[in-house]
Amino acid sequence: MTRVPIVRPAELGALPDPRGVAVLAVDDPVLGVDLRGPVTPVGPRRDDRILVGVGPVAAGWAGLVDDLDLTLVPSAAGAASVVVPDPEASLDALGAAVSEAPRAAGVLAGLLRWSGALPVHAALDAESFAYSTLLGGVEFRRWLDGRGERDAPPDVDEPVLVVRVGRELRLTLNRPERRNAYGRLLRDALVDGLDVALLDESIERVVLTGAGPAFCAGGDLAEFGTTPDLVTAHLVRTRGGAARSLHALRDRVEARLHGACVGAGIELPAFAGRVVASPDTTIRLPEIAMGLIPGAGGTVSIPRRIGRHRTLYLALSGAPLSAAEARDWGLVDVVLAGPL
Repeated sequence: MTRVPIVRPAELGALPDPRGVAVLAVDDPVLGVDLRGPVTPVGPRRDDRILVGVGPVAAGWAGLVDDLDLTLVPSAAGAASVVVPDPEASLDALGAAVSEAPRAAGVLAGLLRWSGALPVHAALDAESFAYSTLLGGVEFRRWLDGRGERDAPPDVDEPVLVVRVGRELRLTLNRPERRNAYGRLLRDALVDGLDVALLDESIERVVLTGAGPAFCAGGDLAEFGTTPDLVTAHLVRTRGGAARSLHALRDRVEARLHGACVGAGIELPAFAGRVVASPDTTIRLPEIAMGLIPGAGGTVSIPRRIGRHRTLYLALSGAPLSAAEARDWGLVDVVLAGPL
């Protein structure tokens, strides 16, 4: 594994641009920043390298938080840090992952630096514009070619079960044979169910659950790359997706997670005002390895719960996050003692 270079904060301003101009760094996309010893501000960025702080940290390091994309430390050091046994080894692992899809990784890091200041609807549009751009890129094409042809998922009568009990509306993702993959039919049925609550203010609570062994295993891979054009893909994601509705209903929504919560399976429930998880819940963001970024609203919902630094770590590493870790980070609110 190639070692990621580590520099002192004061050295960053003297580094040459990767190609002499401010570009998206694809040849040397990750740079470690040593947080041991005297700490100085990074200052204005000269390129799009992903800057990863490496601890243990010295006093005063918190001033660097806004300048870094994420920080790896051996022990707790603030909400922007990720605790790992060996920060330098984790840095090298991140570097290896990013090197497989540097364009997608760089786009995500850049998006997270500034989209948090946008209103939610604008941030969702920004995410979707970036996602559509990457759909036309070489990294996604490589993944798509490697995946090969897949048959379209069969139609089902009730991809989402909609049941009203008094003032509570229960929405159950109901494609257990596909681990409740967020495909076209399930997406449309979920939006229809959420519309019921949006139109009926007498519904005081919306409970979102999933049938079968997994809450939602992410987007249906058989449907990736099938949208007729990138503009249509953008409009489907933003105007036809569930993110806007979940955000509008957030104070009334409780999401109940179990099993695999992958990609959209955590991006969407993170909009809910209350997220409950069973102990077997496992969370993962796999999109970078596909040459993409989270596209169901995750660059908006997840940072607003755990911050952009930890969101970027989840996406770049692709590492699973347990229910207990998700609770400690604030991605879920409660972990139950047993199954849902």
